[in-house]
Amino acid sequence: MNYTYKVHDNIDAAELSQVFKASGIRRPVDDLDRLQKMIDQADIIITARAENKVIGVARAITDFSYCCYLSDLAVDKDHQKAGIGKHLIKLLQDEIGEEVSLLLLSAPEAMEYYPKIGFTSLDNGFSIPRKK
Repeated sequence: MNYTYKVHDNIDAAELSQVFKASGIRRPVDDLDRLQKMIDQADIIITARAENKVIGVARAITDFSYCCYLSDLAVDKDHQKAGIGKHLIKLLQDEIGEEVSLLLLSAPEAMEYYPKIGFTSLDNGFSIPRKK
């Protein structure tokens, strides 16, 4: 299949919801207002499309100088294992440059995936979870 990628793509909350649902990632998929805020406040959104349908997304928050948080990496289950997630991350790294660390929190079921594409596991992190 032919995939097209776009850095700083303009997507809407319904498209983001659909790719989240199709990927299995746990996000507030029915809260379109919240998803729109997630889009609006992101520093970088990179999409993968198949036949003009969003089938993959990387959404990141960064200072473009020191660190970048990859807050979402989602690929439609029907298109997984085709290198799409890896390519989205490569495009993100191209965008932020080599001086910026790329950080993420992984879903338990994806813990084995990230080391395969170059991430190093960390034991020195902390979080204050969201309340809703």
